[in-house]
Amino acid sequence: MKLSQLFEGAPDLEIRDLMSDSRLTCENGLFFCVKGLSFDGHRYIEEAKKHGAVAVVYSDDLPEFDSDLVYIRVNNVLDVLNQVAEKFYGYPSRKMSVLGVTGTNGKSTISMIERYFISQFMPCGYIGTIGIYYGDQVEEEHLTTPDVVELNQVLNRMMNAGMEAVTLEVSSQGLDRNRVNSVHFACATFTNLTQDHFDYHLNFENYFAAKMKLFTMIDSDTPAVINMDDAYGPRFYEGTTGRPVSYAVNAQADYMAKKVKLYPDSTTFTLVHDGKEYPVVSNLAAMFDVYNLVAALASIHETFGFALEDLIPYCRTIPQVSGRVEQIKEGQPFHVIVDYAHTPDGIQKFLEFCRSVTPKENRLIAVFGSAGGRDAAKRSEMGKIASQYCDVIIFTSEDPRFEDPEVIAKQLASGVTNDCTTMTIVDRYEAIRQGIDLASDNDTVVILGKGDETYMSIRGVQEEWMGDNNAVIDIIHKYFMNEEDEHGD
Repeated sequence: MKLSQLFEGAPDLEIRDLMSDSRLTCENGLFFCVKGLSFDGHRYIEEAKKHGAVAVVYSDDLPEFDSDLVYIRVNNVLDVLNQVAEKFYGYPSRKMSVLGVTGTNGKSTISMIERYFISQFMPCGYIGTIGIYYGDQVEEEHLTTPDVVELNQVLNRMMNAGMEAVTLEVSSQGLDRNRVNSVHFACATFTNLTQDHFDYHLNFENYFAAKMKLFTMIDSDTPAVINMDDAYGPRFYEGTTGRPVSYAVNAQADYMAKKVKLYPDSTTFTLVHDGKEYPVVSNLAAMFDVYNLVAALASIHETFGFALEDLIPYCRTIPQVSGRVEQIKEGQPFHVIVDYAHTPDGIQKFLEFCRSVTPKENRLIAVFGSAGGRDAAKRSEMGKIASQYCDVIIFTSEDPRFEDPEVIAKQLASGVTNDCTTMTIVDRYEAIRQGIDLASDNDTVVILGKGDETYMSIRGVQEEWMGDNNAVIDIIHKYFMNEEDEHGD
């Protein structure tokens, strides 16, 4: 595309890609001097040129100008980037139905459930914490919500691959940093708001305001599907510019789950909508998955008009969401469950479920840590909650970044109030191994915090990590079943 097609009065310079990260190499790139929390793109124009930039969009005064570059000055670089990215990549979100999901917990599960349901009727992609999925393509993604350029590039690839819908996890940081301003949403869903990311947002009001952005950027006829059992639900419901739609288990709502019965490997409930009752049987377990399921059903029904009678049968066969309430069954006589829970509310709801499916005479053993460089105030609360449900807690490393894992473990342990056994094993693999080694028949071992993530952030480096689910499988076969010895390894 010509630069003159993007900016009136600009020269007819061929632009082949957009850049907001000066470290990435491209050919004939248009570099945007975006300001971040700890960087300013205006300082990296020379680096961007070395990596292929031929033109620069900037807002601040520059000390010098390179005669080899074309400069375009604007008032707000990020706003212009959103406008240009949408146009440059062919307005992909306007040619597909994009369903956004935001909230502290449940984004990944709801988005993946939505993708599974929608895929029964039309090609559907997914973008979020777990990765990027469309057709047969699977790509890694380390940000819940990609930056403006990457997000539009991915949406463009999905559009060209024939996707007709996309489910998108929308993080509070992504909203606050305007990463999705170029996205046209066909639906917005709110899950819940509990303590998380206070290192960034500082308090609940700032956190709420960031999440609320999604619900004030949608059109008046766009469904805003909101959990009314959450304390913040009514505020989202009343404040949205979209068409509010409510779901709940306890409060009165447009979509309600009644007569809920939980089992170790399944759930049954009655979905009540528009005066009709629909029996639901799901292979998902736990009360939080009831909320996730109702949110997904409501969002899809409101967005596409698919009949609930046609959607509900698929509740029985929802694929396992990797690292989310993932039950590892490798022939061992005890239960092992891996989950991404890393907030006080998420841990409480998850452990409450695990305690309910563990026989009273058996133990619940938990292995988890807390991310470094993040909301440290929640750590003692996490320890307190865990001690209310667990018999054994093993504190371990979990993306310590520039913090000492031992110090983080002490902060977690400071909240322990109930009489339970605690220990600290910094090496995450060894901590998981110890948790499994302690388990007796019918005990439950839970590994929390990272799910299927395949990296560990340590002192500015993304070190390779096999993923909690793969670590459990490896340990069970290698140590519990002694398969290496049996094969003479």
